[in-house]
Amino acid sequence: MPILHSAPKAELHLHLEGSIEPATLSELDPGLELDEIKAKYEYAGFAGFLAGFKWATSFLRSPGDYGLITRRLLTSLEQQNVRYAEITLSAGVVLWRKQDFAPIYDAVRYAAAGSSVIVYWILDAVRHFGPDHAMEVARLAAERVNDGVAAFGIGGDEARGPAEWFHDVFDFARRQGLRLTAHAGETCGPESVWRALEIGAERIGHGISSASDPALLRELRDRNIPLEVCISSNIATGAVADLTAHPVRRLYDAGVPIILNSDDPAMFHTTLTREYELARDHFGFSQGELLDLAESSFRHAFRYTK
Repeated sequence: MPILHSAPKAELHLHLEGSIEPATLSELDPGLELDEIKAKYEYAGFAGFLAGFKWATSFLRSPGDYGLITRRLLTSLEQQNVRYAEITLSAGVVLWRKQDFAPIYDAVRYAAAGSSVIVYWILDAVRHFGPDHAMEVARLAAERVNDGVAAFGIGGDEARGPAEWFHDVFDFARRQGLRLTAHAGETCGPESVWRALEIGAERIGHGISSASDPALLRELRDRNIPLEVCISSNIATGAVADLTAHPVRRLYDAGVPIILNSDDPAMFHTTLTREYELARDHFGFSQGELLDLAESSFRHAFRYTK
């Protein structure tokens, strides 16, 4: 269906470091074999994915490496007619690896400046590293709120980093003019989404467990809080057993705002276009509904203006 390629789209849940294709990773480290990389990009559960993500980021050794993967990602987005993107940069991982964040951010900003895609950045803290770590990332984001950073978010293992740890961090980020997002309801139940809402999350990364809580579905619908749905990601990490178990159709039919995203496209063997194809081919989304999803991706962006 041409609409999947021709319709303008935005992508709002997209991790830069998860976009490194095997060929690009072998370019960053010629000692790596493609078969080794591909094996690392297959997962046994969410913990296996986190280990693979950690492994892939270990080859990002310089600002130039970050600039390269940014250019490659934006080329892919341009080919899919993505007009706007809020790309998550794992600032928490940069700090954990004791790298200097400023030149890395300058490199990705410079790389993005040459693209037709309008790019803003979400700086992401690793929630299972705790609130002090998250506050470090929030301060980095606050310093750049007028230099391309749209939002602050928390990712990582929600079971080991409960949302209530981050109340003060989110309050600080909000007061600095940052928008707020949180991964929640991906590997934990709907209570994780409730906690994310309580600390002020304006968008929920994944949020698929919300489907089991009618009161939460009403809350999300009535407050117009979108779920950043990533179908292929949820299957690859075992968050859902298979395509038939994914609740994307139920969430949409319940009136919850949803946005389709690729999450970590290289690591989950997908693209944003493919996520729309899955919605059409496996969940019966009509052309009109696909257009609604594409329009919703702009409507729920933090910084998009027509």
